[in-house]
Amino acid sequence: MSKVKMTANIVRQDNIATDIFSMVVDAKEIAQSAKPGQFANLYSSDGSKLLPRPISICEVDKEAGTLRFVYRVAGEGTKEFSKLTSDHQIDILGPLGNGYDLKEKKAILIGGGIGIPPMLQLAKELNCDKSIVLGYRDEEFLSKEFEPYGKVYMSSDSGTIGVKGTVLDAIREYGIEGDVIYACGPTPMLKAIQEYALSNGIEAQLSLEERMACGVGACLACVCKSKEVDDHSKVNNKRVCKDGPVFYAEEVTF
Repeated sequence: MSKVKMTANIVRQDNIATDIFSMVVDAKEIAQSAKPGQFANLYSSDGSKLLPRPISICEVDKEAGTLRFVYRVAGEGTKEFSKLTSDHQIDILGPLGNGYDLKEKKAILIGGGIGIPPMLQLAKELNCDKSIVLGYRDEEFLSKEFEPYGKVYMSSDSGTIGVKGTVLDAIREYGIEGDVIYACGPTPMLKAIQEYALSNGIEAQLSLEERMACGVGACLACVCKSKEVDDHSKVNNKRVCKDGPVFYAEEVTF
């Protein structure tokens, strides 16, 4: 099913951590075809803010026809979104991008910071043995929601949550093993996971975080370096919004 632009009713919104909000919207047309790892463009009602905000899909309820977005307030657009309630509507375009390839292999799911939310729907849909590794700065969110789907391990910069250090420190500390890695988070984390996966012969799928403008691959504002020449741009680039945001570790360079 192709992407859909629609006005969605907000079902509920909750503040779940400092500057972290959980928004559920009624978006049946998008929910029916949304996959783990995809995102949607959310639009401001302020006419001066022309560009949409791309936000990863945290959960999909196909039966209810709802989408859940968990996002961090990072600017005026997301600040506006955080004030919306069930009395409001929001314009959405989605689902966008390519999601994860689901494999029936022993998996390690890794989420760092605001890269944690999109791993929840993936954890729900993967039919395999799963270890879930979540990396925080100093405040925990969503971790309890992962527990029905696999063993949860955590790390934090301060050491107040789980292992002190990075998600890879947690993997080493607990001796976590898997045949495939699925990851989403900041670029330094993804670069370290890429090196770890390639050096250990582990298949890895990485969801890249980049600033996006159009979200549909037209403007070339969110390119990343790739090993192969892109058919669209004719250089060693990939469009994160269109060709990704999920790439295999061997496809991209950091």
